[in-house]
Amino acid sequence: MKLKRRNPPAPQETIVSLIDVIFFLLVFFMMVGRMDATAPFEVSPPVSTAGESLPKGGTTISVAEDGQMALDGVAVAQNDLLTRISSLLSEDQSLFVRINAHGEARLTNLLPLVTALEKAGVQDVVLVVTPNPV
Repeated sequence: MKLKRRNPPAPQETIVSLIDVIFFLLVFFMMVGRMDATAPFEVSPPVSTAGESLPKGGTTISVAEDGQMALDGVAVAQNDLLTRISSLLSEDQSLFVRINAHGEARLTNLLPLVTALEKAGVQDVVLVVTPNPV
């Protein structure tokens, strides 16, 4: 009687080593690569000068949480505010302006104001901030 032997099973190809290599490459590129958009030029962010006294003189614009504005403690509409700033600039070209905005004020109220002040000719604008109590 002739019995046929079974052919030994072909060795299974293991892909564990391939998976290891892929994960090592993934980790490597995640550590080396940059995930943020970089500017095509050098950007140096501003440095906070918290704790220093504000310069004397100038004028103060207050911005409430709801967008209302005041100039030196008197409530005004934004159009009137810019007119008054322009008249102050005609008296003093080096007018110093402080913006004292509520912490919850929206940037949509603040940024157009800064742009309008710049267009009006204001050279120095300071945003008043209060550090968190420790």
